[in-house]
Amino acid sequence: MKVWSVLLALSFALLSGCLVTFKDPVPSSEVAPPKLLGTWTSKNAWGEPLELEISRAGVNQYKAVSYRKGDRKNRDEYTFTVSRHGGRWYICGRLPEKYGSNYVIGGFDLVDNDNDNAADELVVYDLDLERMQQLVEQKVFEGQAIETEKGDGVLISTSMDKVFAYLDDTANSDVFLKAAQYQRMTK
Repeated sequence: MKVWSVLLALSFALLSGCLVTFKDPVPSSEVAPPKLLGTWTSKNAWGEPLELEISRAGVNQYKAVSYRKGDRKNRDEYTFTVSRHGGRWYICGRLPEKYGSNYVIGGFDLVDNDNDNAADELVVYDLDLERMQQLVEQKVFEGQAIETEKGDGVLISTSMDKVFAYLDDTANSDVFLKAAQYQRMTK
């Protein structure tokens, strides 16, 4: 799924496949942890090196720029906000009109292995499409199946307060899938 590889790649890599989307955005009242900002590196499914640059884009807004190493001309760029609920940090971004103009959310963790001032790893989590579809069928969330030019998905219309009440419960951690893992790029 390409949007979260980019949406951290906050790789918003969901754009190339199945999507869990939301009618409402996550409130953007929080400042991202400073350790999130900077340049990160990873490899795509074909083993090609990727770079991800995360920077400020305004008040409580951030920008993720993702590209194959050495190919900055062909890059994906997304703006997003962050929020902390329960014990997890979340990212939220608006999709382009061709993908429905709704919002995607995902979780992220910053891992600091050597107690310096910068995180060593960035791990991004996506929401499991099949699990979210089951939750809609079970009436835990209100929503509907959707189709985009990139694949099937689900649009959740439940209020974000109710969504986070569910996501923040550690008993429901099976709804998250690891989507990408980045290492901080050193100079």
